[in-house]
Amino acid sequence: QVQLVESGGGLVQPGGSLRLSCAASGSIISPYTMGWYRQAPGKERELVARITNDGTTNYVDSVKGRFTISRDNAKNTVALQMNSLKPVDTAVYYCNAIVPIEVGSNVRRNYWGQGTQVTVSS
Repeated sequence: QVQLVESGGGLVQPGGSLRLSCAASGSIISPYTMGWYRQAPGKERELVARITNDGTTNYVDSVKGRFTISRDNAKNTVALQMNSLKPVDTAVYYCNAIVPIEVGSNVRRNYWGQGTQVTVSS
């Protein structure tokens, strides 16, 4: 089992910044991918950004140039720096990890954090 604990959400004005952090613990087997998803009221959960074990990143188009995902493999953490925030970014943000079920396996399991609220409003 892998546990994910998020921190850093809150209320910010449009144009402001927030930094989300997520720490993974438990049976963490490399290589694993970490990412951030979000879910706004009445909408489906969507991928915001993810980063592979070797640092390859991808982002949803709506956040490119504003958000940056990073990770520290030694500490099993992932962060999401969010700049130039907009009201449409308001959502619950979830940390995600995709981890092999055992060493050398191609079978992976999804893990989720409990979510942290980000509200962008004046």
